[in-house]
Amino acid sequence: MRRETRDVNIRWCGAISFAALPEAALAAPDVALLPRNLSPWNMFVNADMVVQAVMVGLAFASLVTWTIWLAKTIEIRRETTMAKRRLGMLETDTGLAKAEQETRGGNDAVAQIVQSAAHEASLSGGHFDDGLKERVALRLERVEAAMSRQIARGTGALATIGATAPFVGLFGTVWGIMNAFIGISEAKTTNLAVVAPGIAEALLATALGLVAAIPAVVIYNHLTRTIAGHRALLGDASALVLLLISREGDRGVFRLSRAAE
Repeated sequence: MRRETRDVNIRWCGAISFAALPEAALAAPDVALLPRNLSPWNMFVNADMVVQAVMVGLAFASLVTWTIWLAKTIEIRRETTMAKRRLGMLETDTGLAKAEQETRGGNDAVAQIVQSAAHEASLSGGHFDDGLKERVALRLERVEAAMSRQIARGTGALATIGATAPFVGLFGTVWGIMNAFIGISEAKTTNLAVVAPGIAEALLATALGLVAAIPAVVIYNHLTRTIAGHRALLGDASALVLLLISREGDRGVFRLSRAAE
């Protein structure tokens, strides 16, 4: 009786072990498919080539964004400081000839405005009339527009990055999830441990798209406000130059000031 009971126990244990073998066999490949960890770098390395290209492009776009921010911040701050200094000079009781001499050789926007007005006065023979003021105003308007385009150069790239980066990241996510579902179909398993890495790699592309887009939009809005302030300074400079010419004409010293040059 004891021998029969022992045989039954052995058979029962063997059946349990045999029943557990398929689960162990299925679990082993699932574990083998998992990467060592799901850090951002490992997800990038294990991602599809298309998803990797999307991630690299978004990282480059983010680098361009911060490069433009640094370069334009330095440029606008330098130009604004120079413009304020030139405006202080124009606010004093000076003449067009003296202002032209002080700004000669300058490449800043206000210097270009003064030089353009002096050039038109020189072409007009130093005679003051209403036609001169109109011609000077037209020249100053063109100089303002040119200097505004120059100071805003590069900000269009920020607008493009801010508008397209989320969609580029979404494309990488859709492509990665599509490949993840293809892998699920080939593996013939719905184990979350097998599905999760591919989906995580795909979602990383969307995350990088947002990382590239959000700073680009914020920096673009900030630079737009700063450039608008700089344009206002250029408008003030043009107005001061026209006032200076009108003041000299009313005093009757405009011809003398040009002859003194």
